[in-house]
Amino acid sequence: MSTFTKVILFTDTDGFAKFREETIPLDGGTPQAMLSDVFASGGYQLRTSPVGFRSQFHCSGHTQWCFILQGQMEIGVHGESRIFKPGEHFYSADLLPEGATFDAAIHGHWSQQVGPDALVTLFVRG
Repeated sequence: MSTFTKVILFTDTDGFAKFREETIPLDGGTPQAMLSDVFASGGYQLRTSPVGFRSQFHCSGHTQWCFILQGQMEIGVHGESRIFKPGEHFYSADLLPEGATFDAAIHGHWSQQVGPDALVTLFVRG
C-alpha cells in the first residue's frame, strides 16, 4: 500500500508549537493512480511574499494546508525550524489554545522566505 506523509505543525499540550508526521494511506484508485480518501476543505488562498519577508511569532487562525509553489519557506518554532521547497507542504494546526492569551515566548511559529526567489504558497483550509 502507498502512503503520503503529512507534515503537521501543531500546538502541543504544553502550548508550544511543534512538528510531527502522520501517514495517510493511499489505498483507493488503481495501481497507476493511488488515491487517499476525499477530505473536506473550506476554500483556498494564494499568497506571494517578496525576497526578505519574515513574520513575527504568530498562531494559525484556523487549520490549513500550506503547499509551496515557488521559492522556499522556513517555518520556525521554539528550538527548531524546517525549510519547505516547491512541491513540499505542511499542515498548519498550531492554534492558540482555548482561553489562552498569545505569548510569543510560548505560542506559535514564525515564517520567512529564504533563497533568491519570491515565495508563492497555496493555502487550503482544513
